[in-house]
Amino acid sequence: MNIGHWLARQAQLNGSRPAIFSGRDLVADYMAFHNRAARVAGWLREQGVQPGDRVAIFMQNCPDYLIVQYGIWYAGAAAVPINAKLHAREAAFILEDSGTAITFASSGHAAALAAAGAPGRVMESGSGEFAAVFDARPVAEPAKRDPGDLAWLFYTSGTTGKPKGVMITHRMLVAVSLAYPVDVDSVSPEDAILYAAPMSHGAGLYNMVHVLRSARHVCPASGGFEPAEIFDLSRHFGRVQMFAAPTMVKRMTEVAKAAGETGEGLRTVVYAGGPMYLADIVEAVDHFGPIFVQIYGQGECPMGITALSRHDVTDRTHPRWRERLASVGRAQAPVEVRIGDMAGKPLPPGSQGEIMVRGDAVMPGYWRNPDATARTIRDGWLMTGDMGFMDADGYVTLQDRSKDMIISGGSNIYPREVEEVLLTHPDVREVSVVGRPHPEWGEEVVAFVVGTAQAGDLDRLCVENIARFKRPKHYRWLDELPKNNYGKVLKTELRRMLEDEE
Repeated sequence: MNIGHWLARQAQLNGSRPAIFSGRDLVADYMAFHNRAARVAGWLREQGVQPGDRVAIFMQNCPDYLIVQYGIWYAGAAAVPINAKLHAREAAFILEDSGTAITFASSGHAAALAAAGAPGRVMESGSGEFAAVFDARPVAEPAKRDPGDLAWLFYTSGTTGKPKGVMITHRMLVAVSLAYPVDVDSVSPEDAILYAAPMSHGAGLYNMVHVLRSARHVCPASGGFEPAEIFDLSRHFGRVQMFAAPTMVKRMTEVAKAAGETGEGLRTVVYAGGPMYLADIVEAVDHFGPIFVQIYGQGECPMGITALSRHDVTDRTHPRWRERLASVGRAQAPVEVRIGDMAGKPLPPGSQGEIMVRGDAVMPGYWRNPDATARTIRDGWLMTGDMGFMDADGYVTLQDRSKDMIISGGSNIYPREVEEVLLTHPDVREVSVVGRPHPEWGEEVVAFVVGTAQAGDLDRLCVENIARFKRPKHYRWLDELPKNNYGKVLKTELRRMLEDEE
């Protein structure tokens, strides 16, 4: 099934419902949304694009992003979303690796892509060429596609090397979309989804279920994340749902408390994409109330591994509420989740191991990379590379990436455990813990801190809360932690800083 059919059906049934907004301004109802997507598909067909071909979107969040995306699906092609904040050389690698012939890009990207030697034709927003796309003869209906056909070719963030193309099928998008009202939040035509995080990533993956329910789609006029703008749009539209990285939630809380904002109109904030520290989510819930839901996924199983419900995030009556709030929740409906040892054999509740997942939300493999696929998919199970444990009630606690675990004196140290303690200090804004080679112990713990706390105070805090061998042996102060374009801390950069010092 072609996921684009969901838009075509809503155009038939609810064509006059408001669909896409730029800020407060209505850009298209569902019929106009459908018609414009059909014209994009018609234009792609005229250029020789065939079902299964790849077409890239290298655009900031904007109404045309959604229209182009559905146009690609209507044509039977696969969308290749590229974060608009990536360097042109990074985008050029993705275009080359994916075999993309046509790229829809934001204004200003064409020259940069050309300078980077990117292949294919670039259709730049705001140009006459781009406008002419919408004059093409529309296709009559979305192309027929099988559930296992490629719909979305997502490139991993590449924090440890060259990005790999994750093959996301129409079946996967359907599974993740239908899990949303079951495991995350209900969706109605009166709701609005606000795209403050990149539509090339998690935020964009939730557009399909909102199309299915003929909800409203709001693109901030800024094209990105501005807390004051989010609060204004939420008040205006009401019943707003949005996806946010943990760093975004923390920033929203800081701005709201300083400006006296209550989050009026915000119905649900789904957070994921990195560790949400306990102190940060407690503060956010205390200020905004019961609006938060956590999900855990990765590109290889997008948005679809576990979910921590609104009730679990908010509840303070359960005897183990802190442990549950520090978890990433329970398995979502389309998947099985278990904890395995190094050989992939299941471990009993409470045991630490690698998080494994299988089901209809899991990728069939990496694009043209059978070796990486074989290392990652074992007997149908996705080896996530994330370490954690599952309690007897099925709640999964994520500890760290397996590559980030520190082994000192033969003992395993999970950086997140140390980070959680350090973040309880009022003068620590951000922290990231990594291991550094040590001639006697194998590795030693180093903490990179953003804030004004003193090393002695942090030492005492650690001694009071965790085993002494887990205490950082060195502290480094930074103005900010290095992050990629999705807000994830680049621990590879922190390790490189330590290497440069040596």
